Amino acid sequence: MTVEKALDLYGAPVYVRKQIVHNKYVVSRLEESGAVFVDELDEVPPGATVVFSAHGVAPSVHSEAAERGLKTIDATCPLVTKVHSEAKRFAAEGMQILLIGHEGHEEVVGTMGEAPDHMVLVESPEDAELVPVDPDRPVVWLSQTTLSVDETMQTVDRLRERLPQLQSPPSDDICYATQNRQAAVKDIAAQCDLLIVVGSGNSSNSVRLVEVGLESGAGASHRVDGVDELRDEWLEGVQTVGLTSGASVPEVLVAGVLDWLAKRGYDDVEEVTSAEETLVFALPPELRRDMKAAAKAAAL
Repeated sequence: MTVEKALDLYGAPVYVRKQIVHNKYVVSRLEESGAVFVDELDEVPPGATVVFSAHGVAPSVHSEAAERGLKTIDATCPLVTKVHSEAKRFAAEGMQILLIGHEGHEEVVGTMGEAPDHMVLVESPEDAELVPVDPDRPVVWLSQTTLSVDETMQTVDRLRERLPQLQSPPSDDICYATQNRQAAVKDIAAQCDLLIVVGSGNSSNSVRLVEVGLESGAGASHRVDGVDELRDEWLEGVQTVGLTSGASVPEVLVAGVLDWLAKRGYDDVEEVTSAEETLVFALPPELRRDMKAAAKAAAL
């Protein structure tokens, strides 16, 4: 992970703007190792090292960091970077951009910062009827990467009914890990009396998994950060329990829930795989460069 590597290389403290990922356990562990999480850059001492979270930032944040003389490491997820690049390209072509997402989410704030004069937020299928659009200009949709695939396409369909000229991005914006987990939940939900989703409350993709599970036939569904939030009463009358997790959840948290369930008689585990995830993203280039320099210096 980027923050761990930065702490190893530069030493503590390493500052992180916002949560590196939306998971309480990950953030807590990094804080114990010397990471300092801040909301804005004015909380970071001049000249310090700051990591930008996986959700991305607006160009204005990069400019502010440069003005304050901060050493920056951009840990933006490449899938989010793709959406930023599309936003800049479509804006340069003079297009209206309808961004499907949730107001205030860090990813949405960062993406809209790329082309604020060209972009309008659409939060739901209902918003599709109300969003202002100039009929004489081309229009395209983009989306936050951690949304429900089904709800996103419902919104797109509603937009397209009103705007037949609506264009789509070259490829799907929804994160592959988010899509895979939603697909797996759809496969198992109808067989589950109870679906447990491991993930934090500010994790959009974790919250969506609860909704997808209920919509797909699960008898009940609860989201927990970890084993401490599980409740024995949820198991009353339950024969089959489904278990999944958000995209940024460490395996140790899922293992803890499995142990808790096994102690209560749910020890016959069937693993369901909807897709194999083999994609691995490289560390940020700034960090790779400094790691290479440090290794070279150590070898002298």
